Amino acid sequence: MTENNGHGRPPTPPRQSRRRSPWPLVVVAALLVIAPFMFWYGTWFGRPLSDAEIEKYLRDEENPRHEQHALSQIAALMDKGDATAARWYPQVAGLAASRHADVRMTAAWVMGKDARQQEFHAALRKLLADGEPIVRRNAALALVPFNDASGRAELLAMLRPYTFDAPLAGQLVSVLPVGTPVKREAMLARVRTGEQVAEIRSPLPGRIEQLAAATGAQITAGQPLVTLAPDEDSVTNALVALRFVGTVEDLPEVERYAAGVAGMSEESKREAALTVEAVKRRAAEKSATK
Repeated sequence: MTENNGHGRPPTPPRQSRRRSPWPLVVVAALLVIAPFMFWYGTWFGRPLSDAEIEKYLRDEENPRHEQHALSQIAALMDKGDATAARWYPQVAGLAASRHADVRMTAAWVMGKDARQQEFHAALRKLLADGEPIVRRNAALALVPFNDASGRAELLAMLRPYTFDAPLAGQLVSVLPVGTPVKREAMLARVRTGEQVAEIRSPLPGRIEQLAAATGAQITAGQPLVTLAPDEDSVTNALVALRFVGTVEDLPEVERYAAGVAGMSEESKREAALTVEAVKRRAAEKSATK
């Protein structure tokens, strides 16, 4: 996470003993992953809201920032163990169907904070099929506290390059060069369509690894435009989540990071090694009980 508003990465969990940790501890560890991931999006709102303002903002569909602000305040109450937050749970789950991607991703983050709620669980599973990759990723992370591995494919996708297809046709006026780090919503390229020049923005943070078209080229909607290498914070979050829900089938991807990947730090190697160890131990324990 390139921007965390003063919140560091999730602390590296201690090496686990031979005995599997109780599930509540797994929940706590998973939540340490999800909260910093949310701050990455720059959607933290520090101004406290009254209950009346939360009610009002949750219904302000025309102003998604208001909805996000209210959701962040509910999350803060949940973090404090304030049971009054539950009064807004139905609205939180409802916002998982918002037409605004930023609201859906924020709702996913909030729902991951209370793994007792089946309404949240069902809504998060639906978000795994969302059209926006950032929403799918938040949903996959938020499902970990539910001991739900259905987001594994998305967690693995966070470890791999992402090919972004052009959303419209036209002449490519400009595009960022290979190697450029980008944040989510950063401008990747500009495309001329008739008399208009449209901006194409990145759906994810990362680094431009490959260009599929050069400046001046005619592109069609749906054709590959750029390939984004994952940023380190996405990788770290995915590795920690897979520590709890990953399987032996995921090990080749994780072991690649344990061996070292260009552009990644020693911390990512350590996180990957811990995940490899945890997945192998869990597989051995499962085999021993058969």
